[in-house]
Amino acid sequence: MRSKKKAPVTELNKRSNGIKNNLKPQSSFFAIGIGASAGGTNAVSELISQLPANLNAAVFVVFHLSKIAMPEILLERMKKRTKLLCKIANDKEPIEPGTIYLASPDAHLLVKDKNILLGHGPTENRFRPSIDVLFRSIAADFGERSIGIVLTGFLNDGTVGMNAIKQSGGYTIVQDPNEAEYPDMPLSVLETMEADYCTSLKKMGDAILQITKNAKVKGVTPPKVVTMESKLSERAATSIEKVSQLGNKSIYACPDCGGSLWQIDKPSPHFRCHIGHSYTERDLLYKQSESIEHTLWVSVRMMEERRLLLLKNAKSYNDRGLQKVRKEYAERAEQMQTHIQKLKELLFRINKD
Repeated sequence: MRSKKKAPVTELNKRSNGIKNNLKPQSSFFAIGIGASAGGTNAVSELISQLPANLNAAVFVVFHLSKIAMPEILLERMKKRTKLLCKIANDKEPIEPGTIYLASPDAHLLVKDKNILLGHGPTENRFRPSIDVLFRSIAADFGERSIGIVLTGFLNDGTVGMNAIKQSGGYTIVQDPNEAEYPDMPLSVLETMEADYCTSLKKMGDAILQITKNAKVKGVTPPKVVTMESKLSERAATSIEKVSQLGNKSIYACPDCGGSLWQIDKPSPHFRCHIGHSYTERDLLYKQSESIEHTLWVSVRMMEERRLLLLKNAKSYNDRGLQKVRKEYAERAEQMQTHIQKLKELLFRINKD
């Protein structure tokens, strides 16, 4: 009885086998990340009201909240508008489809191995929780089964994360900027990439159902830079060696900690320091402006204190009859007042710009 000959191993077979081995097993359900800022409460309520009770997805919501915000109030409002289970995300909690997880104030919301992970590392794009952190995390963990949704809001948190989802084989949905109460965030995404859907809130539910019901396997794995950055966000800080693997060292300093910033070009251009602070170029400009203003106001305060001390010395010398010395200190105080006025005028011009 003849033994069957083994098929020759060709380069095509090698590549095919390699792809199969490298592909992460598909999740049985989708992960939907929703990011919203100014005007986002009404927008999120409208969106989740369209989702069916049997939705084959877990939903994660990040609002830009203050540290003292009370998420329970938001949660109760969301519960009234949806058929899905709503809860505040808890660390190490297993992720279940048909559930909406709301990010807590002052904690990044991430996912890892189909579990919730709360991060307390530095702010990204000046926020914690950050939309980019969530989106990058679901891109790394769910790959093709990730869906990113950016709604109304200021500036551009979520743009880098949407690019990460897109490059990981996932799907991207953007609120039509023409109807967004604050169009900055949707516009920022559309300026850097082509979203799968740019639509009104009323049609987003249908778009989500089309994806969850008709999505096909693409064979795309999350890029290395996406998985690496997601792992960095899980930690409070990382090493310079690890950050340097992601991009090139820039000439800019981190406005939050003063450390060096590395420019990372993929999945979308942004900057990161080894402590963990991360900024898009626009956010970096905004943060630099804040730092400059803070520094100048500190200078005004110090100069005011110096002027008062000079006047005190002038009065002391006047009481002792030392008019020549008194005049010198009085003139220096007057010069200081001139400098203070010019600095204040500069600050007012900066704020107008």
